[in-house]
Amino acid sequence: MENSINFYKSIYKEIDSIIKNRFLEFEKFKNKTDYEIFIEFCFCLFTPQNKAIFADLAIKKLLEKDLLLNGKLEEIIDNIKGLVRFHQNKSKYLIDARNKIFITKKIKLKEILFSEKSNLNNLDKRKIIYENFLGLGMKESSHFLRNIGLGENLAILDRHILKNLKKLNVIKDIPKTLTYKKYLDIEKKMLLFSEKINIKLKYLDFVFWYKETGAVFK
Repeated sequence: MENSINFYKSIYKEIDSIIKNRFLEFEKFKNKTDYEIFIEFCFCLFTPQNKAIFADLAIKKLLEKDLLLNGKLEEIIDNIKGLVRFHQNKSKYLIDARNKIFITKKIKLKEILFSEKSNLNNLDKRKIIYENFLGLGMKESSHFLRNIGLGENLAILDRHILKNLKKLNVIKDIPKTLTYKKYLDIEKKMLLFSEKINIKLKYLDFVFWYKETGAVFK
C-alpha cells in the first residue's frame, strides 16, 4: 500500500545501489579543491524554489564562460536568467560567498569542512554555513553538506520531504514557516523514524524524492 512503511522500504530496495554509488561520489569531495567545493556550494545556492536540473544547467553555463569565479554581477545575472528563480538575489549571494571564501578569505571553507584537526561535527559545520552565507537556510546548508559527503544525521526538509513525513505520521502538520528550532525538531523526528525503519537518514531523502519525481539526482 502506498505511503506504508513497507512501500518506502520497497523503493529503497529498488534504488539502494544507485544511492550508494551517488554517495561514493559525494565522499570524494574531501580530496577536492576549494573551487570544486565552491561549485557544489553554488549549485545548492541555486536550488531553492528551483528544479535541481535547471540549477545544474546554470552552473554549467557559468563554468563554460569562466564566470563562477571571475564573472561580474551583471554577467552572472544575465547568464542564469531563465534557469534560476530570483536570479538577481542569488547572483548577489554567489558573489558574497565568493568574496568571503576567495578574496577576503574570511571563511576557510575546506578547513571548516574537512580539517582532521577540527572538532566540529556535521551539525556544527551546518550552523557555520547557515550563519555565514547569504541565501542558504538550514535546508540548503544541509543539502550542501550532504552533497559533499557530510550528510550524516542531517535532513533536507523541503516540501517533498515534509509532505511524506506527514503522510507517514512522523509530523502532524507541515509548518507554514520553518524556524531554526522547528527545523531541528522535525529533523530529530525524521532521524528517529529512519532508525525505526532501518534506512539511514541521508538515504531517506533520496527515497522520498524518488517517490515524488521518479529520479535520483543530487
